[in-house]
Amino acid sequence: MASAPVSVSAMRETMDVLLEISRLLNTGLDMETLSICVRLCEQGINPEALSSVIKELRRATEAMKASENMTN
Repeated sequence: MASAPVSVSAMRETMDVLLEISRLLNTGLDMETLSICVRLCEQGINPEALSSVIKELRRATEAMKASENMTN
C-alpha cells in the first residue's frame, strides 16, 4: 500500500515546528539551513556527523573572523 503524498501545508507546519525546536535549543540555524539539514538526514546522512561538521565549520569561521580582526 503506497503512502499518501505529504501536503505542502503539512510540510510547512513540520518545518515550522522544527524551527521552533531549533530556536528553543539555541542552535542558531535559520529556516534555510535547517531545511538543508533535514533534507540531508532524509537522504541518509548521519545526524551526529552532520552536527559535528556544522560545529567545526562554525569554529573555523570564528577563527577566521578573529584572525581577520587581529590583522586589521
